[in-house]
Amino acid sequence: MIHHTSIIDSNAKISNDVEIGPYCVIGPSVEIGSNTKLHSHISIKGNTKIGKNNEIFPFVSIGTPPQDLKYKGEKNSIIIGDNNKFREYVNINPGTSQGGTITKIGNNNLLMVYCHVAHDCYLGDNIVLANNVQVGGHVTVENNAIVGGSCAIHQFSRIGKLAMVGGMTGVLSDVIPFGLSLGNRNNLVGLNLIGLRRAKISNDNIKILQKFYDEIFSNHNFRSNIDNLNTDLKDNKYVKIIIDFINSDKKRPISLPQNIK
Repeated sequence: MIHHTSIIDSNAKISNDVEIGPYCVIGPSVEIGSNTKLHSHISIKGNTKIGKNNEIFPFVSIGTPPQDLKYKGEKNSIIIGDNNKFREYVNINPGTSQGGTITKIGNNNLLMVYCHVAHDCYLGDNIVLANNVQVGGHVTVENNAIVGGSCAIHQFSRIGKLAMVGGMTGVLSDVIPFGLSLGNRNNLVGLNLIGLRRAKISNDNIKILQKFYDEIFSNHNFRSNIDNLNTDLKDNKYVKIIIDFINSDKKRPISLPQNIK
């Protein structure tokens, strides 16, 4: 059902069961999948592909040109998966030539009121961005991460799988998978124990992760400490996730505990 006040370009590809409320504007290169609902006053433009079963609330803007002075009008896109909820005033920008031209959001994510996702970002699955989270360009947020309200995530930062960032944190350094980070400039304060338990990770594996955390962050030489770990720790599948995350981009700073020696 499409409300008569909405303006839908004739070239847009809209599944027959999509519900579009009043005063929405849909551009010619937009695709919207089955059973998606647009409430009202929503703008979707550019080369934007939206999957199935998404719910988009009033005053959301998706697909307007990226807020990057280097952008010169090159072809770009946004790809959004299934079962996402975008609350009021969420803004999502497409990519640029400096970042592969694509902004991508996976499945089952909740972006709360006033969240901004900038150009060239990658958001995985089952992520929660609480109210007013501002995600800078080229940021990666991995599966099952939670970012608290009013956080600002600096461009090129990475937030690992099942990590949690506390509200009003300025994220300048990468947050390891399963990590808990907070503070004016994000310090690591331990593991995201609540998230690990919710994910049904066993107590034995949590104890191994805790031992790993204590050993590698015993001092500032955490990369050397990883190299010197015993094999039993290195072989744990959850420990491997953190090691792979740290080693995948050695140019990026890693969020560290504040009281590290």
